Amino acid sequence: MSTKMLAYILCTALAVLPILIYFRNPYFLKDLYCTFISIYVGIRLSRIEKKFYSILDRFLDKVAEHPHKKFIVYEESSYTYSQADRESNKVARALLTHAHLKQGDTVALFLGNEPWFVWMWLALSKLGCTASFLNVNIRSKSLLHCFSCCEAKVLIAGADLQGAIEEVLPTLKQQGILVFILREHCHVDCIESLSDKIQMESDEPLSRQLRASINIKSPAVYIYTSGTTGLPKAAVLKHKRVWRGSFLLTFAGVRSDDVIYINLPLYHSAAFLIGLCGTIERGTTVVLRSKFSASNFWNDCRKYNVTVIQYIGEVMRYLCNTPKRDNDKDHKVRLAVGNGIREDTWVEFLERFGNICIRECYGATEGNVGFINYGGKVGAVGREHFLYKMACKYALIRFDTEKEEPVRDSRGFCVEVPRGETGLLVAKIGKRTPFSGYAKDKQQTDKKKLRDVFEKGDMYFNSGDLLKIDDEGFLFFQDRIGDTFRWKGENVATTEVADHLLAVDFVEEANVYGVKVPGHEGRIGMAALKLKENMDFDGKALYQHVKNYLPSYARPRFVRIQDALVVTSTFKQMKVKLAEEGFNPALIKDPLFYLEDNKGYIPMTQELFNCIAEGRLRL
Repeated sequence: MSTKMLAYILCTALAVLPILIYFRNPYFLKDLYCTFISIYVGIRLSRIEKKFYSILDRFLDKVAEHPHKKFIVYEESSYTYSQADRESNKVARALLTHAHLKQGDTVALFLGNEPWFVWMWLALSKLGCTASFLNVNIRSKSLLHCFSCCEAKVLIAGADLQGAIEEVLPTLKQQGILVFILREHCHVDCIESLSDKIQMESDEPLSRQLRASINIKSPAVYIYTSGTTGLPKAAVLKHKRVWRGSFLLTFAGVRSDDVIYINLPLYHSAAFLIGLCGTIERGTTVVLRSKFSASNFWNDCRKYNVTVIQYIGEVMRYLCNTPKRDNDKDHKVRLAVGNGIREDTWVEFLERFGNICIRECYGATEGNVGFINYGGKVGAVGREHFLYKMACKYALIRFDTEKEEPVRDSRGFCVEVPRGETGLLVAKIGKRTPFSGYAKDKQQTDKKKLRDVFEKGDMYFNSGDLLKIDDEGFLFFQDRIGDTFRWKGENVATTEVADHLLAVDFVEEANVYGVKVPGHEGRIGMAALKLKENMDFDGKALYQHVKNYLPSYARPRFVRIQDALVVTSTFKQMKVKLAEEGFNPALIKDPLFYLEDNKGYIPMTQELFNCIAEGRLRL
């Protein structure tokens, strides 16, 4: 055979090879792209660990690189990278002078989505302090708990949250806490105004020596997550974890010329880690909105030339539920990054709003494992990749939902489920995949650790989530386990809700759980109650109580009155069967009640159930 013929055959084979690979694996090119990004991120992280380099350092480099580029756009105002730097310098100097902060201190921020949030966080980072992000919906006991568990000595609140601070001020005063409010004047004893003090300060850069001892393993922020304890837990996010979260936008394909729209709360990890820190890592522009508005969403996107949006599943459904318009596809959005979108909503969203690349992802605030669906398969939360599997050893293990514990074999080890079967996601805890746990809560930290999973002495992070992997390597979220369910984008801890219900004078026992509602993501709250002897159910009184003590998303929408609450042999409340039975009065003989807004709990009728099931009554 001639050399010419051999060359021809070789060229033909090389030309046909990509086609054969594609038919065998249609995601080959996307897998290849993910491989390159994984190597790039791995190298970056390795360098950051060897010579510590924080997200703040990245921000300061971006300030030097493009000082006049827009960083934050908020309502009718915009702030460049340089302006944000100078504003945060003034805040840092004011806190040094009036709060007497030093490296390693923790400061609680009680702020909503506004530029002040960003300036405060940057300022604290410049001082070598750790920020603790408080959920603006919490009140009373929960607020005090969240504040105290991170051992903060200073609390800074937004002007609109002064009333919530005044409710707990006696306790804060007793503990010697410094309380600042973002106002120019405040006449309440023990609350100092801060805005006026900030304006008096210089915007000159601060010395790096103020944060000289901070390293990759130092706490960067505390972000609160609900769990089986009933009260929110402060997840400790160290600098390495912040970097990992920020790189998700890199995997999603965000460029430096993109404009990112953030309407999710900055005190949650999705908006802060992925949105804000990811923006700094990429050097892009953020359009910040105080809260989500379905009616203004696309108008904002058009007004500010948004190219990337962040979402949770509910956001996409709300957008799909808005009245259709002729200009639904008239926008520049090319990419959507988030989690929790249902398969039917995913399809509907693309059909209505155009060819937007959706990058669904999975992860937990405190977790050491996460995924991104870079392949674009509808409904999947991620895709397996061999490099990630090497770096992060994870598995899906068989789980007994009734006993609420992993199934173990005769040797005492967990059992990995085959592809296509649902299992509990666990990830090995190690040097490259650490689990930092919760501040001042060793008991709950230990509960998230599974020991002797596949061999004696190993330790894995228990995600608390049930997933499955299909034949193509895509991961699909199935359900949550334990005492937490998700509604309106918020985790609801059943124990905390039950504790509040038990404070009502006619309630003897309370079992809180989440039930599925047709057409809605997540689960909505329901409570099974046992009443005290010779006492009647008072729907108005119960409504007033939950309104006073619980945020709207945590209030049980349905109540079921039982003569006795069912428990296991170990006296654990049975939630699974109750959740499966739901709230259909045709199937449940116990008295049922429905929470009607501003009226109270009223008897649940078949007509009400039909309205909810058919989507005529939105929850």
